[in-house]
Order: sequence, then structure tokens, then C-alpha cells
Amino acid sequence: MAAVQWRSRGRNYDAELQRCRPEAALVEFGDYHPLKPIMVTDTKTRRGARKGSTSSSSSSSSSAPADPLSSMLDGTDPLSMFAAASATEAPAMTHSSSTGDLGRKRREKEEEAVGLDFEHWSSKRGEILARFTTTEKLSINLFMGSDRGKALSPGSSAVSEKVRTRLEELDDLEEGSQRELLNLSQQDYANRIEELNQSLKEAWASDQKVKALKIVIQCSKLLSDTSVIQFYPSKFVLITDILDTFGRLVYDRIWTMCSDPRPLPDGFTVEDVNDTAKETCLNWFFKIASIRELLPRLYVEAAILKCNRFLNKSGIQETLPRLTAMIRGIGDPLVAAYTRAYLCRVGMEVAPHLKDSLNRNFFDLLGTFRQISAESVQNQLVLQRVEVPEYLTLYSPAINWILQCIAYRAPEPLLTEMMERCKTLGNNALLLNSVMRAFRPEFVAARATDFISMIKECDESGFPKHLLFGSLGRSLACADPPESERLTILNEAWKVITKVRSPQDYVNCAEIWVEFTCRHFTKREVNTVLADIIKHMTPDRAFEDAYPQLQSVIRKILTYLHDFSVLFSMERFLPFLDMFQKDSVRVEVCKSIMEVFIRHQVELTRDPVILNAMLHICKTMHDSVNALTLEDEKRSLALLIIGFIRMVSFGRDFEQQLSFCVEARATFCNLEPVLVQLIHTVNQLAMETLRVMRGSHSRKTAAFVRACAAYSFITIPSLSSIFSRLSLYLLSGQVALANQCLSQSDAFLQAAVSVLPEVPRSISVEGKLRSSESFLLDFINNFLATLLVVPDHPEHGVLYLVRGLLNMVQDYTWEDNSDAKVRVYVSALPVLAAMSQETYLYSIPKVDSNETLYGGDPKFLSEINKLCETLIGQILDHLKALGRDENPRRQGALAFSLFGVLLAHGDLRNNKLSQLAVNLWNLSHKHGFCETRISVRTLEFIKHQAQQPDMAHLSDTVQRLALQSRT
Repeated sequence: MAAVQWRSRGRNYDAELQRCRPEAALVEFGDYHPLKPIMVTDTKTRRGARKGSTSSSSSSSSSAPADPLSSMLDGTDPLSMFAAASATEAPAMTHSSSTGDLGRKRREKEEEAVGLDFEHWSSKRGEILARFTTTEKLSINLFMGSDRGKALSPGSSAVSEKVRTRLEELDDLEEGSQRELLNLSQQDYANRIEELNQSLKEAWASDQKVKALKIVIQCSKLLSDTSVIQFYPSKFVLITDILDTFGRLVYDRIWTMCSDPRPLPDGFTVEDVNDTAKETCLNWFFKIASIRELLPRLYVEAAILKCNRFLNKSGIQETLPRLTAMIRGIGDPLVAAYTRAYLCRVGMEVAPHLKDSLNRNFFDLLGTFRQISAESVQNQLVLQRVEVPEYLTLYSPAINWILQCIAYRAPEPLLTEMMERCKTLGNNALLLNSVMRAFRPEFVAARATDFISMIKECDESGFPKHLLFGSLGRSLACADPPESERLTILNEAWKVITKVRSPQDYVNCAEIWVEFTCRHFTKREVNTVLADIIKHMTPDRAFEDAYPQLQSVIRKILTYLHDFSVLFSMERFLPFLDMFQKDSVRVEVCKSIMEVFIRHQVELTRDPVILNAMLHICKTMHDSVNALTLEDEKRSLALLIIGFIRMVSFGRDFEQQLSFCVEARATFCNLEPVLVQLIHTVNQLAMETLRVMRGSHSRKTAAFVRACAAYSFITIPSLSSIFSRLSLYLLSGQVALANQCLSQSDAFLQAAVSVLPEVPRSISVEGKLRSSESFLLDFINNFLATLLVVPDHPEHGVLYLVRGLLNMVQDYTWEDNSDAKVRVYVSALPVLAAMSQETYLYSIPKVDSNETLYGGDPKFLSEINKLCETLIGQILDHLKALGRDENPRRQGALAFSLFGVLLAHGDLRNNKLSQLAVNLWNLSHKHGFCETRISVRTLEFIKHQAQQPDMAHLSDTVQRLALQSRT
């Protein structure tokens, strides 16, 4: 390929734009329109109908057009086909799988019988296990299984032999077929109980039903042991899990027996139960009745209480009162209370409508309160060194549960009755506490004043009053008391709370009442509460042990106070934040404040109170960053700080806005995304100044936008990300150029060119190494587009920025086997061609580009042509090298790219340039790697262009361009 003489073709951009616009055409709106709703006809084949006959499930007009999507499906919807196939296969399901699914659905339906508003026991389980712990050593009696009776000889007496063997096995249990494990930690104890649970399931799965019963009896006996009394509530939770498992296994077993041959309906009656299932069920109750000790007999029968449905319609209704009466025989009041709680738990699952038994359980429980002061209980507390207030808290889970069951959907008068009973018992604090927690907050809030009067009369020694006020505060946080009583309620409550000496007890209660204060009062009352908290928690640095509660206080304040000018004007808010001395906690609190600020601060602000406080909070977050901080954490902190910066606006006081950015740059220098945002903010500030001045700067505003440029020029080098620096240099240069700051724009663009050699060959993107080549090419193309409107510097010669960029591209170390450098040369040719036009494609107001500076000077055009010829020469040399290296695919793609540039921007009236275009076309199609579709469309475009008056010469060129089929 010989050297060519480049000459850019003249362009009339306005005329080209007019030719590209689509022709206007009249549209006739008939009956059919592509956006008109289509009525779809759904046809289904009638069962038993003759072949080909169909019935339509929806009528449609015969003239309605067919739905193109439906026609593609041949009338068959794939989802409907899938559903039909599933329906066909359904009868083939095995009986056991269908029974299992029905059993699961049945249990889910029964669990929902009490409603979603009922707080189930499972939600309380974790709280009890976490609250009632011990460091004392525990003991457990493990069941040692017997192998007797597993193998029975066949014969007529097999049944009686089996019964006798099972009775002997039960006797073995009573006679000591067990071993005791001593000195267990709490975790070891829980693990042993879990092992027993697994053993129960394994025994049941292997058809060792008597062994399973023995395990349950043994576990039930453990509930009579109160040797480590502080752990008893947690022990109750662990062991009743086993009882629940046993009850579920027995019920499911009998229900499955009833489901042969067809599943038992959910609302089955006794008549639906077959004799075999009834006999099995009765057998279980007889086995349980033979248990000698009261406590395990009670618990195990309660566990299978639901099985009464198989025997008698009124079985549950008759059994509940009997079991309730049997509990009166338990001597230990704590054990009796939890037994009643378990019975209530089972009762709510199987018969939530039988409230009479629940009420009787509760009234019996009230009688046990007199036993607490009995000598036997007091001696036990002395022996275990447990104080009475601590002992009373052990009753809380049981009493709370029983009252929750009673209060569920109960009418409001029941609360009045309960309050009267509390007064009868001398305002028993433990009972009063449970009543306030069990009943609906609306009921409690309406009687808040009455409850306060009752709390005042409670005995302080048995159950601390601040706990009672804590329970009252929880209700008032959910429901509002009468408006006229709110201030009185707060004053009476705070009189008691502020006298609590223990910092931990104090903050636990104060944290609850902060929400009530924020809901109903102004910043004055909230500030007073914060001051009181600071007063109690500062001595001896007590706040260090109460960070969760103090964080909760902050969250509740932020929930109700969204006006940050009010929030930060409270004298005690920032001193309250100073109590968070632990770095990690302090940062979390600051993040929560920032999140609320960004979410709720709608209007831009310049309030000095807000700005100073938020700068302090953001600085706290920024200063927590160190070498060990994770990138995700840095990114999270940076986003919050950026959110604050975006909300700051000083209106037309642009100088104050720039001063704020200067201060923020010094404050947040370690978070690179924040610095990037600050540069964007300053660039936006400069453009806003230009808009206000309507494109004509005064001396003052010109100096200001130069100061903005200086800010960006100083800040950008501090960024570590090379592409952040490049993009910001280019963007800032464009902003400076738009503001007629030519020397500043030159400085930015020269800095960008000087940084390009530092671009590494690979960069990290989302934690993965990727080649930087594509990013660099995108930047260079953007940079070249900007250079079109940048005027040459009078001291640096013609096209000095273009030459500097191309020299950098020439010297840059590109990847091996890469065409990137040559692709930059190809991209530079259209820009150089645009620079040679009399009128540029785009320009910047009040900035004289080279079109004005040179005015079509032949020397200037000659320099452009020489540079283009040099670039084409480099590209052609690279094409030859690719031919020698046998890379036809890359050679063809690059040749076709250069052909497109020559076609769009070169003057093909020049014979040499025209011949080069033809040669490039042939080279790109030589090996058949060029897509035929693209080639055809290119030829059509050339033929269309040749019809233009000034492009007639393309007719000769297109005759020489031939399509070559792939071989």
C-alpha cells in the first residue's frame, strides 16, 4: 500500500442533520392499532367431545385481530400445559407422601388457629434461655435402655407377653435403670437434653415406643429438681421441647392410622376414627396412667392432650379441669407455676376457646403466692443464697405466659377484674407486672393513672418498683394515655426512676420511658431526660456497661425528632453523645444519626447549628478509619458523609460554599470518595456561578471560578485512583473552559496527559483484576472529543495537546498482541478531520476555538493533513505486521474500521485516498471474517450517499467494492 495524501472532506453539519431527520407521514387510524387492547380467546378442549371440537371460555368478535404472541404458541400456553401435567400426575402420588403433606398442612392450620396477633411460645424461648443462666454445676439422670422384650417368639400368647414385657420395662425405670451425671456446666446440660431429644426420635423411628415413653418420663422427673433454682426456667424450656416432640409423634402416629385408605379431614369427628386408632390412643393413655409419680404423669398426659380428639368429642374439655386440679398436689410453688404454664400452653394450642380452664389455672396460681413466704421455700432460698427479689423474677415467664393466654382477645372488663384481684392480694408486684405486660397496651394506657397508684402501694422489697414502671412504660410506648394525664404520668414515673441507685437498673428503665417522652412532649422535656441520664451514668464511667441501652435511647429520639435544628439545639444531646467512648460504638451511633439525617432532611441547609454538629459527627466517623478498616466499611462511611455534603447549600453565597468545601477537604482527607464528591461540588459551584452570570463573568466572579479551578487542581493529585484523577482532570478542564479560564483548562488537560503513562496495565474492579485497556481507550476518546474546542496555546505551537496525547500513546507500554494503540490513531482521525472544517460541530460560548483563531489558514490545514498522513502510515504499517503474523481476523477488523473513517471523513475525490479505501475494503473481506450483514448495509449507505449532489464521486468507488462470500 503506497503512501497517501490526506485531505478531509468538507462538511455541512446542518444540512446533514436535516437529511437524517425522518420524513413526516400521515397515519390513518383504522380499527386496528398496535396499542389497542387485544381480546384473547382462550379455548379448552371439552372432555369427551369429538376430536377437533372446542369450547370457548370467553367470547370475542370474529373481526378482532389475532394476538401475535398467542399465535406463536399454537393456542397452547406453556404454563397451562405445566399445570395440566401436574394435575394429571397428581393421582400417581404415593399415599404416604400425600399423608405427610396433609399432616404438615394440618399442623400449620392448627398453629394459626389462635391468630397471628398471638405471641407464640417459640418467640419467648430464646429470651428465657438467655436470661436465666447459672454458673453452678448441674446434674442429670440419664435413662439406660433395656434390651428385654425386643424379640418375641411367635405364638398365641404373643400379645399378652408383649404387654407383660412392657409393664416390666416401665417397672425397670422405677427401679433405677438410670445413671446420674454430675458436675455438668449449663452448656453440657443443654447438650445432654438435646441428646435425649434425639434418642427419643431414634427410638420412635425404630418402633421402640416404650423406650421413647421412658425417656419422656425421665425428662419430666427432672422438672421436680430445683437444686439450682436460678436455672429452673431454662430447664423448663429445654425439657418441654422433648415433651412437645413426644406429643407430636404420638398424635401424628394415630392420625396416620386414621388416614388409611383416605386422609382424615381437618375437622374430623370421633366417628371418622377407626377402631384400631382408638385402641392405640387408649393404650397410650393407659400407659401414662400407670406412671406412679404425679409430676411426670401430669406432664406426659398434658403433652398428648390433643389425642383426646380421637376418643371423645368432649375429651379435652373434660381433661383440662382434671389436670388443673391435679396440679394442686404439687408442693413446690415454682414447680407448680411452671406446670400450670405448660398446661396453658398446650391448652391454647388444642382448645383456645376453653378459657374457663385457663382462668381456673390462674386463680389456683394466685393461691400459690401465699406459699412463697412458707418456711420450706425460705429455707431453700437461704441454702442456695438467692434473694427474694431474684427468686420472684423466676416466676415471671410462667405468670406472663398464663396471663397472656387469659388476656388474648379478652374484653376490657377482664383487666378491671384482674386489677381488683391484685388489690385483694395487697398489690402483689409480681402479679401486677405480669398483668401490665399481658393485656393490650390500649387497655393499660387508658388506666395508666390507676396503675401508677397501685405501683406506689406495692412493697418495694419483694419486687422493685422501677421494673413495674418499666412494664408500664412499654405499654405506653405502644398506646397513648389520655392527653390530660400524660405530664402527670411522666412526672410520677420519673420520680421513681431517678431514685434508682443501680446505674444498670436505672438505664434499663429510663431507656423505656424516653420513647414516651419523645412521643408526647417537646425538646424541653427530652433535654431534661437526657440531662438526668447523663447525671446518673457519668459517675464511675457507668455508661461503659450500658452502651446498648444508650444506643436505644438515641434510636428512639431519632425516630420521633427529625428536625435536626431542634435536635442539635438541645443542650444535652451532644454531651450525651460524648458518653460513647468506645470507638466502635461511637461510630455506630454516628452512622445511625447520619442515616436518619439523609433520609429525613428534605431541604438543603445552611443552619450553622446543624453544620457544626454534623461536621463533628462526620469527623468522628472519618477519624475511625485506619489501616485495618475494611473497604466496605470505608465505602459505607464515605457514602454517609457524601450524603451530608450534598445537603449543604449556602444559596447565592458561593464564597461561603467554597470555604465549606475547603474545610471539608481538610477534615475528610482519608476518604477518597468524599474528596471526589468535593471536587464535583466545586465544579458544580463554578457552573452555577456561570449560570447566574448568564455566561458573562464579572471581574469578581472570574476570580471566583479561577479559585474553584485552583481548588480542584490542588485536590486531584491527592487521589490514589488513577482513573479518578484522569476523569476529574478532564471534567475540571471542561468546566474551566466553559468558564473562559483558558490557562486553567490547559493546565488540567496537560496534567491529564502527564498522568496517562502512570496507568497500570491492570486495575482492581470490585475485587477482581481486570485489564485497564478498555477504560483507557474510553478516556482517550472522551479526551479527543474535548480537544476539538480547546484553542491552541500561542506559545506551544499548533495542535500541541493533540501531539502530546499521541506521543504519550506512542510511548505507552500496551499489552502484547493488542491493537489499542492503533485504535487510538483511528479514533484521532475523525477529530483531526473535524478540526479542519470551516465551522466546528460544537463550540463553547465566548471561547474562540481554532476555527476562529486560524480562520482556515492553509498552514494550519497542512499541519492537520500531515498529522493524519503520519497516523495512517502507522496504521498501515500495523496492518502489514498483522499480515506477517497471520492474524487475519484482527487485520480485517482494523482495516474495516479505517475504511469507515476514510468513508466518513476523507475526501475520496483524491484518487490515492479512494484507492486506499478500496484496498482496505478488499483486505477486510479477504479472509471472510467481516459480517456480511454489516457489509451489505455499508454498501447501501454508500449508494445512498452517492445520490447527494456533492457526493457523486462515490458512485465510482462503490462500483469497485465487491462482497466476497466466506470460503
